[in-house]
Amino acid sequence: MRIFVTGATGFVGSAVVQELLGAGHQVLGLARSEKAAQELVAAGAQAHRGEVEDLDSLRRGAAAADGVAHLGFIHDFANFPAVCEIDRRAVEALGSALVGSDRPFVVTSGTALITPGRVATENEASALTVHDFPRVATEEAAGAVADRGVRVALLRLSPSVHGDGDHGFVPALIDIARATGVSAYVGEGQNRWNAVHRLDAARLFRLALEHGAADARYHAVAEAAIPFRTIAAAIGKGLDLPVVSKSPEEAAAHFGAFAGFTQLDAPASSQLTQQRLGWQPTHNTLLADLEHGHYFDRK
Repeated sequence: MRIFVTGATGFVGSAVVQELLGAGHQVLGLARSEKAAQELVAAGAQAHRGEVEDLDSLRRGAAAADGVAHLGFIHDFANFPAVCEIDRRAVEALGSALVGSDRPFVVTSGTALITPGRVATENEASALTVHDFPRVATEEAAGAVADRGVRVALLRLSPSVHGDGDHGFVPALIDIARATGVSAYVGEGQNRWNAVHRLDAARLFRLALEHGAADARYHAVAEAAIPFRTIAAAIGKGLDLPVVSKSPEEAAAHFGAFAGFTQLDAPASSQLTQQRLGWQPTHNTLLADLEHGHYFDRK
């Protein structure tokens, strides 16, 4: 297949590109700069100039492909509601180019927005609204596209997609710890994150494109429930800093725009995903990656 990939030069997207190419697929990657286009060509893919806010470029890319993997997202947590609405429009634009076909459309979402406080499973729609958690806009858009007959599958990523080169949530926590001199958690720190290695997640994207069902949900989850305090302790050990508790009232000042994410209680299962697609995580756990030290090499 020829797959159009948005976010193709990102941390997860670049791994998806390599996974698809390694399996014999062709890749057309969205590139918002000449540098990104050159990176894609060097990787063995083709480049399609555009960006997630350029809806015409998204429609053209999707129309030229046998399937679409949408991983592009603007990681601006200070303007989170706005960038989530941008993602809604991107999903709608990509889906509009696939109406009337059986071409697969894999849309990236997150496990954290499904059933906060209890284990989320693949059969469940989000219990939240966009007013509760703006990222729900993506799943709403995917549902609207599916209602038009598009073969949509939601692939929900863990809050921590980890591995060498990570610049997501865990590096943000490390940067905050460096800046404040402590590695912190909120309250008792018993709220839970789930996690997956980027290479395991990339393989799941490929399987969802190759074998995924219409109107399906898949969870890229290797570890279902890691207490946040355990993550904070690993960061404290890696930086040789004290590990401390912050009250919910102190969290906003300490973590800034990231405060809400530190309090997520989002355990999730991937049992159905593993059964349906034959996916088995094989790479390092999050704590093993933190033990290896590459998270603490950069300054």
